[in-house]
Amino acid sequence: MKRRAFVLSAPLALAACGGVIREEIIAPQAAIDRVAYVHPGPKSLTLVTMKNTSSHNGAHTGLMINASQRVLWDPAGTFGHSSIPERNDVHFGITPQIEQLYVSYHSRVTFYTLIQEVDVSPQVAEHALRLVMANGPTPKAACTTHTSRMLGQLPGFESIRTTLFPNNLSDQFNLIPGVRSREYRETDSDDKDIAAAAIDRQLSANQ
Repeated sequence: MKRRAFVLSAPLALAACGGVIREEIIAPQAAIDRVAYVHPGPKSLTLVTMKNTSSHNGAHTGLMINASQRVLWDPAGTFGHSSIPERNDVHFGITPQIEQLYVSYHSRVTFYTLIQEVDVSPQVAEHALRLVMANGPTPKAACTTHTSRMLGQLPGFESIRTTLFPNNLSDQFNLIPGVRSREYRETDSDDKDIAAAAIDRQLSANQ
């Protein structure tokens, strides 16, 4: 298993999702089984969109899938930690703490996070999980393209068209019946190194 601490990037790199192809990261099954988290309540898909606080332009797209286990798909993202097993952008063991750390990691004085959640059937949730597991590492700048393409393959989400733009995808997702939306904001430093270091201390303390 390749273990890594948070991979940091400058804010402008986050806004563009970078520009290079990522290497493969394959956590062993034993590591995944050790942290697998089953979240109570309905199965669901949660689209996470990071937006600029000044322009409201979308900067990055992620997707949390609550299926037989809850995972976080962070295509072409910079989120990661040695305590969170990953397979090619799919992060496992997404407890409420890890979910909050992911949102907090991306939210700061210059960016806020739009969180859109919708309940789905267990079959649709498992279909989404299979698709993201089969996706492989997402090239930089393709986070929204890959997410929108995947969502459009799911029953009930056929109206979603492939798009490069996070705001366009969040607008399309908002038209799905039953979507619940909220925003998360923080006013901490724009320096992601500071946020990453704080999160690393929290997670390392739990290991």
